[in-house]
Amino acid sequence: MTAVGTKQHHARSLAEVLVEGDHRGHYSHGLNRMDMYVKDIQTGICAKDGEPVVEKESEATALVDGKNLLGPVANDVGIGWVVAHNSNHYGIAGYYAMQALKENMIGMSFTNTSPLVVPTRAKECTLGTNPISVAAPAKDGDSFVLDMATSAVAIGKVELHERRGDPIPEGWGCDPLGKITTDPKRVLTGGGLVPVGGSEATGGYKGYGLGMMVEVLCGILAGAQYSKYIRTWKVTDRVANLVHFVLPSCEI
Repeated sequence: MTAVGTKQHHARSLAEVLVEGDHRGHYSHGLNRMDMYVKDIQTGICAKDGEPVVEKESEATALVDGKNLLGPVANDVGIGWVVAHNSNHYGIAGYYAMQALKENMIGMSFTNTSPLVVPTRAKECTLGTNPISVAAPAKDGDSFVLDMATSAVAIGKVELHERRGDPIPEGWGCDPLGKITTDPKRVLTGGGLVPVGGSEATGGYKGYGLGMMVEVLCGILAGAQYSKYIRTWKVTDRVANLVHFVLPSCEI
């Protein structure tokens, strides 16, 4: 990242998130994403200069302007209920929730994303994978960490299957007609992911509801981009203006 002009401490923040993603088995969000970050810097669609700015702050809340910097950099500021807008892809959601564990606190982290999910009874991608994460400390150094997309899977997992020439499991995605498919190419070219739960018959509407919850807490609450108004995945014709919600909660 420093080779394309990113500040060293910004590159370090990104590196920590990517390594943690691979370490925890989220290979779709580890070094697999490096090429995307580099291209965003090279095209100028992601800023490499500047620092995040806290626009509003109270004892328990903060609104942070990420200044269109790398996603992990925009989340280095604030405790309590923090919403960071004007940001970019921030890696695994669990990384930020787990920061609270170091202080023996409960952490939560959500983010909206490019529209990649076809809601229940729809044919068009209008929601992001919108991951949610909750981390809570337990006894003897153990902890509970939930880190999941509100889609059936992350789009990176479909990309990995397509790259290997393997079919995807049934219930991951749909074709351009909204029908469940096991062909990753159909998902990536005109189709989309389905919400966690799969089809309507298997409870996909619950994942649809969770994804919409994240959209409300992130994009809509922050007055930033949301739903299909966020730029298309890997299209660099405009800034992403993603929003991240981070909530370090009370001490346990």
